[in-house]
This record gives sequence, structure tokens and C-alpha cells, in this order.
Amino acid sequence: MRRVLVAFAAALLISGCGNAGTASGPSPSPSTGSNLNFDVTVTETTKAASMRVGQTLEVVLHAGSQETNWTQPRSSDETILAPIVNPAATAVRGVTLAAFQARAPGHVDVTAFTGPVCPTDMACPMYAIAFSAQITVTP
Repeated sequence: MRRVLVAFAAALLISGCGNAGTASGPSPSPSTGSNLNFDVTVTETTKAASMRVGQTLEVVLHAGSQETNWTQPRSSDETILAPIVNPAATAVRGVTLAAFQARAPGHVDVTAFTGPVCPTDMACPMYAIAFSAQITVTP
């Protein structure tokens, strides 16, 4: 039974890899974003984006109906891509928003995680879904 669950979790993680896309500024925010004119917007299907120093990045992550909300997105190097206050931090249920500002040239990863909603007194699959977007900041 344990092998079946491990195989199922591996299949979910592999199938969870979405389309690779590149965002570059300026780009409009999706309708579930804040529409506050961020220079670059990435979603759970974005794998890479490019931006310039001084530009702002909005991260908009949608949780599936059977998933928990995404963890707060984090930058792997805050000296390059620093979190900022997102004026639209109040999102609809199931949507996680984050905002960052490019402070220096370099490469960073923005990551977040989600997992299954587990009802009480029921068996729950043990898997996690990872979001990771590689952000390139140019001068």
C-alpha cells in the first residue's frame, strides 16, 4: 500500500509540472490579480520571468479545490528580489498574492508550496506541490 501511495504522489508531482512561460515587463495582471500595474506578473504555470532593477513583480497563485492555500511565496535572495507590501493583499479564497521589487541584477527562485485538503477522520494522500519560478533581474 505504501508503494502505491508513493507512486501516486510521484505521478501527481510529475503531472503537476505546467507549461513553461516567460513573462517580461510590462505585462497586464490577470483578472484575479490586483490590477495595480505591476511590471511583471507570474502565476502557478510560470516557470521563468525577466525583469529590470526597480521593477515590481506580482505573484498570483491559485489553489485547486482540493488543495490548501499556497504558502507565502519567498525569494531565494532578498538582496536581489525583496518582498514588498502588496496593496492588494486581500485576495479571494484560494488565491495567494505576493509582491516583490527587483533591487539588484542576478538570478533568484521564487517558491511556494501547497498540499491536499485532508478531512478529519479520513485517509489523506501525502503529497506536496511546489511552485518555483526562476526570475532573472537585469540592470
